[in-house]
Amino acid sequence: MAEVPAGTPTAVAPYVRALGVDLTVEVLLEFGGAEIYFSPTSNGRSKLAKLVGAERAAELTQKLQAGTRGHRRVPTARRWVAFRLRDRGLPTAEIARRLHVTDVGLRKWFEA
Repeated sequence: MAEVPAGTPTAVAPYVRALGVDLTVEVLLEFGGAEIYFSPTSNGRSKLAKLVGAERAAELTQKLQAGTRGHRRVPTARRWVAFRLRDRGLPTAEIARRLHVTDVGLRKWFEA
């Protein structure tokens, strides 16, 4: 179970606990904004399992299933992702392309 850094949005925290920050960023970039089904009996062939591994996909599913029927909309958390990508040393222009936002908007986020 990974530690959730301060400032992590509530909707993103279960992802960070199950996957860690780096894999959470990749999951949000790949699936953010989409509703996906988190199967309690994953066979390891899902896109999620291929991205994070079957064990971590199962752990994430367990954390997200409380009170749901398996379908969840993955948060985009673009601002949070932008800061994590900047922490990795990516240039602003690259972050803007990956998040489909303008570099001007990113600079405003980073200066705030």
